[in-house]
Amino acid sequence: MRLAFSVKQKIRIAALLFAVMTCSILIRLLEDQSVKSMNESFVSMYNDRLIPATDLFFIAEKANAKKSLLEEALYSSERPAEDQAVLTENLKSFNTAIDSLMRKYKKTLLVKQEKAKLIELDIRLSDNVQAENNILQLLKDRNLASARKLYEHQGRASADLSIQKLSELMAIQKQVGQELIKDSAFMVSGSKLYSALQVALAIVIGILIVGIIFTSNVVKINNDKFNLN
Repeated sequence: MRLAFSVKQKIRIAALLFAVMTCSILIRLLEDQSVKSMNESFVSMYNDRLIPATDLFFIAEKANAKKSLLEEALYSSERPAEDQAVLTENLKSFNTAIDSLMRKYKKTLLVKQEKAKLIELDIRLSDNVQAENNILQLLKDRNLASARKLYEHQGRASADLSIQKLSELMAIQKQVGQELIKDSAFMVSGSKLYSALQVALAIVIGILIVGIIFTSNVVKINNDKFNLN
């Protein structure tokens, strides 16, 4: 009878230990997945938010520089037609840099809002380049009055709209970045929970070990008494 009781207790303890081991392995797997997700979130925040936001800033900076160049050529320069070659080269350089940054930006992870704004930005930048080319042609023809009129009615508005769309994209970058931070905070909370569960399991394992030792001692004492009798 005592032997059957001892075997039954050992089976129960073994089953509990197996359950604890299974839970420990599961928690470990969940913790590894949480760490992986956090790493992916931080990488995405850098590659798809921080770097693109910097690229958008540089695009806006170059768009403003183009606007300043045109205004200087149309209103400040005493020889806009003679300075056209330098102006054309500078505008071309800025446009090439903007195209390069735009291609780089389009390769990043874009949310639905960004895709829509990006289409609008592409249209505005294209309109801006077309307006610049028309103004340059008028300057080449030494028609300063018409060049100024075209800039005031089309060129300035086109440049301002491009900069506005860039600002809207930057705002979306900030919004999505904040969402990523919230997701990361949630994953950190999950990781803390997994750690707490692991501590709890360690305590349970300790209690079970003490129970095994105590049970073994009780069984040994009972067997000794039985043998003496």
